[in-house]
Amino acid sequence: MAKPLEGRSYVVTGAGRGMGREVALLTAALGGSVVVNDPGVNVDGSGHDTGPAAEVVKEITAAGGKAVVNTDTVATEAGGENMIKQAVDAFGRLDGVIHVAGILRDRMIFNLSESEWDDVVAVHLTGYFNVAKPASVIMRQNRYGRVIAFSSGSGLAGNAGQSNYGAAKAGIAGGIRCLARDLGRYGVTSNGISPAAATRMTASIPDSARELRARAGIAQAPVREASIVQQLMAPHYVAPMVCYLLSDQAWNINGKVFYVSGGSVSLAWDETPDRTIAKGGMWTVDELRGLVPSQLLAGLQNPAPPPADLDLPGRPVAKKSA
Repeated sequence: MAKPLEGRSYVVTGAGRGMGREVALLTAALGGSVVVNDPGVNVDGSGHDTGPAAEVVKEITAAGGKAVVNTDTVATEAGGENMIKQAVDAFGRLDGVIHVAGILRDRMIFNLSESEWDDVVAVHLTGYFNVAKPASVIMRQNRYGRVIAFSSGSGLAGNAGQSNYGAAKAGIAGGIRCLARDLGRYGVTSNGISPAAATRMTASIPDSARELRARAGIAQAPVREASIVQQLMAPHYVAPMVCYLLSDQAWNINGKVFYVSGGSVSLAWDETPDRTIAKGGMWTVDELRGLVPSQLLAGLQNPAPPPADLDLPGRPVAKKSA
């Protein structure tokens, strides 16, 4: 196997399990040295266990690769700085950071507590800042580097019961694009992955949330296809695109988000206005009442329409059949 990451050094957050683990393993297999970060928490962020990160490091070193354990939390500035410092101390350099770490506190917005909001945002979005900032200082000086962060379909398209998670993941997508503009001139790229894979986090989604998504029209695979779908949803399918973006060949890919699942890789494209109405002055509300539905939103669906029998002000009354 070619080793395009030979001699490079990376920090991978959330690398003890799931997609982070697969990214760390493939990065090492392709020659990269890896700081395997994972505090070993439960899906909701509670607890602490050094075992998952240590097991990944053991697997990498047994295969002849280079890796060290880090169990700091990405949710604090000190934790992020420690990971970056450890990469330089252990391997003499830092070439990239891949932020995969995350937790879930799924709840409908009207039941969501402030702490459930804050804890999720702290790991996903603030965690992104906590590693990207200290990494960017070094990579800017070196005129080379890679920053990759995991966004989500919940942040890019929305999902029921995940306002905290979705807001954090949308924030990451915005941060990815801004960081690309901050650092591109220094030879540093910033890109994102919106993955779909079966992990502890997806397995933890409450049945109530699954039912809500089913009612919203998000179809599940037929039983006969379940085994094929499960195979394609394995987390290792996500790792190759990450490692490609780490490689020198991806030097000119910057500020992009890619949907990755199974054998599919898609470019997310929501960076520019799609439809426009314009006039040489200020719109009136009456004008917008006619043009927004007929032009800006023509053919587009409400992702969560109210029930047909709900009497809403402004909603056209359905005609009764004769």
